[in-house]
Amino acid sequence: MDHNWKPYRPRVIALINAIGRLLSLLGLRSSLNEDSLSAAARRKTGLTNFGDESFREALRVLAASADNEARLHPFGRWVIRNRLIGILVVRLQVQDLLGKHPEIAEQEIAAPLVIAGLQRTGTTMLHRLLAADPNLRALLSWEAINPIPSPKAKAGEPDPRIKAAVIAEKGLAYLAPDFFAIHPVEADAPEEDVLLLEYALLSQVPEATLWVPGYGRWLAQQDMTPAYEYLRTLLQVLQWQRGAQRWVLKTPAHLEHLDVLLRVFPGAKIIQTHRDPVRTTGSFSSMLAHGFGVFSDAVDPAQIARLWLDKNAAMVQRARVVRRQHPDAFIDVTYYDLMADPMAQVERIYAFAGLELSDAARAAMHASRQRNRKDKYGRHSYRLQDFGLSPEIVHEKFADYREFFAIPVETPQEESA
Repeated sequence: MDHNWKPYRPRVIALINAIGRLLSLLGLRSSLNEDSLSAAARRKTGLTNFGDESFREALRVLAASADNEARLHPFGRWVIRNRLIGILVVRLQVQDLLGKHPEIAEQEIAAPLVIAGLQRTGTTMLHRLLAADPNLRALLSWEAINPIPSPKAKAGEPDPRIKAAVIAEKGLAYLAPDFFAIHPVEADAPEEDVLLLEYALLSQVPEATLWVPGYGRWLAQQDMTPAYEYLRTLLQVLQWQRGAQRWVLKTPAHLEHLDVLLRVFPGAKIIQTHRDPVRTTGSFSSMLAHGFGVFSDAVDPAQIARLWLDKNAAMVQRARVVRRQHPDAFIDVTYYDLMADPMAQVERIYAFAGLELSDAARAAMHASRQRNRKDKYGRHSYRLQDFGLSPEIVHEKFADYREFFAIPVETPQEESA
């Protein structure tokens, strides 16, 4: 990859973009105006009450950043408009649901297990293992796409939201066929709860999919308490629909705000995963470039990689500060130990969290490992230098982190996830 790298673009989407550019010359293009987005969400739902409207500043900043900085192609612009409308639709529906069922707010979210390691450190594998336990509850991809119960749902039949998620999964595979080899996205599989934070309009999701540095700078100055409180509300909504003894959450984004997470979810147990940052940085940079390429023709892989290199280095430093304040809330799992003997690490985690590892859970975890084998969707190949980085640059950024956690240097080889 280089500064002139061109993302994969299906012919149909390229044609849509060509037509869209002609229409934009006539002043016809998808609006990212806050009022237009809000009006569309109200029309779609027939609802008007957003409840607490403090989210509006975040909406304005994000929409303006996407509009002015993200270099969206016409189809990407249409997708982002509809995603923002979808977020507002869910906020309207949540407010309506809470009004009709105030008992939802009484749902207790018992101290969750939270997997919070940097990207590409084995978090997805570990998440799917733990989520296989019948006594643990993970966010599923179809729930993340729409956490609100469907009025079309019928007892004894599959939830209609699953079908919608399958369509979205196929859509992503069409737009970016190589993406699944990097990070599997499956409608009925556990998914990152950063997608729930997105409904607060305070999350890393936009920065991980669009070039929105203005939004990123603004977000770095915000108190994330409202976002985590809204995450708790959405978990209550989901738990009210399908019960949970204990949640297992997962997203690297939590590393940046573990202090807030522990305030909103007292007693949470944090599982921090670790791997040589030189190996993870190249893989994650490749993932970012492919993700950005869904929405824009003007993707600069090196620019994106450098932004996230700095961001990730700052995240692990922030996490260390919180660890000093809450040492009993953390357990460390290395990628190397996880790959060598996954169940041994699961046993450590269960002992740490005070959980019983039942025979049923062991059997379910074994089945999960068989279903989710490495390279299930093909081999992910990448090179660190494709992103304007070198091992020396990454070593320097993460020197303190590597020393503190005694993370080994992996043997250089052809890089693949």
